[in-house]
Amino acid sequence: MSRIVLGLGTSHSPLLVTPPELWAERARDDLKRQAIQLGDGRVVSYAQLAEETGERYAPLATPSYFAQQAQRAQAGLDRLAAELEAAQPDLVVVIGDDQDELFKHEHMPALAVFYGDAIVMHPHGEAVDELPEWHQRALRGYRQDEAHVLPGARDYALALIDGLLERGVDVAAASRVKDPLEAGFGHAFGFVRARLFGEREIPMLPVMLNTYFAPNVMRPWRCHEVGRLLRAVIEQIDDDRRVAIVASGGLSHFATDEPLDRGVLAALAAHDAETLRSLRVDALRSGSSEILNWVMAGGAFEGLRHAWTDYIPVYRTPAGTGIGLAFAAWRP
Repeated sequence: MSRIVLGLGTSHSPLLVTPPELWAERARDDLKRQAIQLGDGRVVSYAQLAEETGERYAPLATPSYFAQQAQRAQAGLDRLAAELEAAQPDLVVVIGDDQDELFKHEHMPALAVFYGDAIVMHPHGEAVDELPEWHQRALRGYRQDEAHVLPGARDYALALIDGLLERGVDVAAASRVKDPLEAGFGHAFGFVRARLFGEREIPMLPVMLNTYFAPNVMRPWRCHEVGRLLRAVIEQIDDDRRVAIVASGGLSHFATDEPLDRGVLAALAAHDAETLRSLRVDALRSGSSEILNWVMAGGAFEGLRHAWTDYIPVYRTPAGTGIGLAFAAWRP
């Protein structure tokens, strides 16, 4: 039978593929935001957030502090890449969200598994060199500067789909990218390949979760339950492949919410299913919805031992917009 040899969780923020001197450029977008989702369910403008926080994060939104955080974040990613290299998986299951990349609002499955042989990235439609520099770097770091092709895992994915259906998970399925300029794979998957795989061409099996777009976002309890079933299926597939599972995305953004992030990470480390399954739905919207990718992975990681976690709360602006960057590993 196949077996899970590693579990990883990683943020995939543009900050992770841009130098710290460009973080302030990214932060300028925050100043224009009119709808910033907060962990208590409220939605505020940047001006309202600044008034509410008193801009108390100004000492943390400086170039020198950004440089320190960037160094620490890259060290966390290096550590994840080393974990993957040491585990030597034959296949990597990536749990990530699709944001109008492969699926569009007209047809957005709550949960889908890709079973094609070729994972084709969705390049940006505009001339890349006309975009702001931080955006150009992000697209290259996400492998969305052109239609890069990554190897899929067709036979294993078909077995996974069948096993999930047998266990009551009515999962959607996708088999190919017809025209990558119209639709293709996005940053949740390209980042993992570009930053963690190194020189290895490891087959990837995308598990795509709709975390962002109402009305069919799965509840935390269901995400966790499907993660458990995902693990059960993997462990019963008649195959000797070594499988790694990676959660891609999050944590809180676009307002950094340390209590939310630290609570989620503590629950994941302790295999605290009750906490993960009872997370407030209204706290997991906008960028923070990507925490659901980690919740699903948490269900699949229950047979593994937590090894380490690093958490970096980034405040890009004095008002407190930014992201909670997280990196974590689980081993048998």
